Amino acid sequence: MKALFAAASAAAVAFAVPAIAQAQQAPVSNMYATAGYAHVDGDGVNLGALQGRLGYRANSWLGVEGEAAIGVRDDDVNIGGTNVNVELKHQLAAYVVGFAPVSANTDVFARFGYGTTKIKGSALGVSASDDGESWNYGVGAQHHFDGVNGVRVDWTRHDFDGGNADVWSVAYTRKF
Repeated sequence: MKALFAAASAAAVAFAVPAIAQAQQAPVSNMYATAGYAHVDGDGVNLGALQGRLGYRANSWLGVEGEAAIGVRDDDVNIGGTNVNVELKHQLAAYVVGFAPVSANTDVFARFGYGTTKIKGSALGVSASDDGESWNYGVGAQHHFDGVNGVRVDWTRHDFDGGNADVWSVAYTRKF
């Protein structure tokens, strides 16, 4: 009887230890956020922005994310002999994201979405602002060093009616 009790106890411990070890590693939810810098190259105008994203990963392969940016670097361009200061006021977009896991902590991804961008131009004491709607698509990669904190790099094309912009970004990423 003692042998049977000892065997049952050993079996219980064998099953409990992995469960306890897994419980000690706090489960990460499917939410993530990024914060970083974006370089915007739009039809000869080069701008810089602080960019943030909030996303939800439904499974290993599919997610959605929202993105917002504010301009932090303006550009001066010459239009018809007049210097015009161009600045990004803000950019907002929503995306569907397809992930391809490369390893436990590394993904490559593609994304497709729709956004709006507001820019402002100033010259000779006169300024004007304009909003533009765009279909956006891009690719990138991310790596989480410890499973939670990582780095993300990506390229996104914004196709406006009558123009486009290429946005290159690098960001800190964190899973919650």
